[in-house]
Amino acid sequence: MKLELAGLTGALAVIAASAAAFIAPSPATAESAAERAVTTRQAGFKQIGAAFKAVNDGLRGGKPDMAAVAAAAGRLETHAGHLPTWFPRGSGPESGARTEARAEVWGDAAGFADAAANLRTQTARLTALAQGGDVAASRTQAVQVAAACKACHTKYRQED
Repeated sequence: MKLELAGLTGALAVIAASAAAFIAPSPATAESAAERAVTTRQAGFKQIGAAFKAVNDGLRGGKPDMAAVAAAAGRLETHAGHLPTWFPRGSGPESGARTEARAEVWGDAAGFADAAANLRTQTARLTALAQGGDVAASRTQAVQVAAACKACHTKYRQED
């Protein structure tokens, strides 16, 4: 009987150790979290790009549909507001994830936060102007939004 219990106890120990190996966090788990953050970030920027393209395309016409421009500007503003959440710690180049974000995003967190806030401010102005139907001012403000994007990309994005 003792021999059977010893064998059973040993077998249970092996099973428990095996289960712990599957449950314990591994470097691959951390990498997966970083990869998920990068994927979320890329999807968000695609939404920003699509909304800004719709704004610019709408403003190019001789008589723009300002309701459509305002709707696209509103989407742009919403996505710009989410931008800071797309950069969680551990999702930068140090993670091994394929990202175009530079380490400065996290190393200069205050500067990055200011750049993101500027984009939100510029997109909010664009939305307000477009909702008001001011075509000329909306076109001018779209240039300011583009400048806010470029300023952030210059400092915080690794270009190909």
